[in-house]
Amino acid sequence: MKRLLLKLEVKWLMVIATIKLILVRISPKQSIGYALMTGLLFGSFLIPGNALAGPQLIGAGATFPYPIYSKWFYEYEKETGVKINYQPIGSGGGIQQIIAKTVDFGASDAPLDAKTLKEHGLIQMPTVAGAVAMAYNLPGVGKGLKFTPGLIADIYLGKITQWDDPAIKAVNPGIQLPSMPVIVVHRSDGSGTTNIFTTYLSTVSPEWSKKVGHSTSVNWPTGIGGKGNPGVAGLITKTRGSIGYVELAYVLQNNMAYGPVKGKEGDFVWPTIETTKAAASMVKTIPHDFNVMFVNSSGKNSYPIAGFTFLIIYKHQTDPAKAHELLKFINWAYSKGETMAASLDYVPLPQNIISKVKARLKEVKIK
Repeated sequence: MKRLLLKLEVKWLMVIATIKLILVRISPKQSIGYALMTGLLFGSFLIPGNALAGPQLIGAGATFPYPIYSKWFYEYEKETGVKINYQPIGSGGGIQQIIAKTVDFGASDAPLDAKTLKEHGLIQMPTVAGAVAMAYNLPGVGKGLKFTPGLIADIYLGKITQWDDPAIKAVNPGIQLPSMPVIVVHRSDGSGTTNIFTTYLSTVSPEWSKKVGHSTSVNWPTGIGGKGNPGVAGLITKTRGSIGYVELAYVLQNNMAYGPVKGKEGDFVWPTIETTKAAASMVKTIPHDFNVMFVNSSGKNSYPIAGFTFLIIYKHQTDPAKAHELLKFINWAYSKGETMAASLDYVPLPQNIISKVKARLKEVKIK
């Protein structure tokens, strides 16, 4: 058994070394593809604590920020030698693992409420903001199909079942829509991206709010499920007639068709760094526990389906060595890491929020 484990560890080291050589030679945006590949192939495999020399941190959770997090972890290891092994298993899994105390940090796009944070002795903090795009695969139709809140809700409620439905045609005059079934794609796992999307739908559609509601997991009225943002993106890419909600970085990396969504002020707004930043700027009050969302924000240039993503850590740290390394990384992320966000289609946090986060970090107690 020991010999088998040693062989597995050696093979793992060879894979990591090969990927690092590739990453060094490619641009930040190109590296997303390799990040997604390694997350899908190896995301469920944690390196044993004694497999690699030097300090290590282990985290798990959201796929929404995985492109930027994988870049951070890679750059931080290059700079400091500290390895950060992260499982992109979805926000629900990340929350479960941090509560179960099997990881050093969790990651979620769904903020935890004050009761849960207090009960489990946790602190959460936003890292970056991102947009959730409506992506689709329609033969003969490229980018730019317009969506209203009502269209999105009715598609996901199973009320609109054909792409040439009069309701879709009315919003998209001049576009030749194929007569084919609408195949709805959603997440199959506990997902912060789902929480953002269903919170948006609950905000704009009373029917959705009453029948389905919002959470990291819901009882979908229709559709097929994919695991993680990569899984949903993969299903859309290979399924004609499909539509799904996917974090913007994945959409751009995979060159998927997507379109603007009608915002609160009545304008059709594309998901971009600028429009996500505009939406986030509408948040005027940041609570102490950072439990805040900004779907359907006001403002002509605000993209309506967007949100923060969060790191979750223990308020009382019992491993001094790991605690110091974790806090060093978090501080690095808020200085050097934030400068990498825009290149990977995420919105860096404004300085006033970063200052609030650093003040919260002073509450962390190390045994």
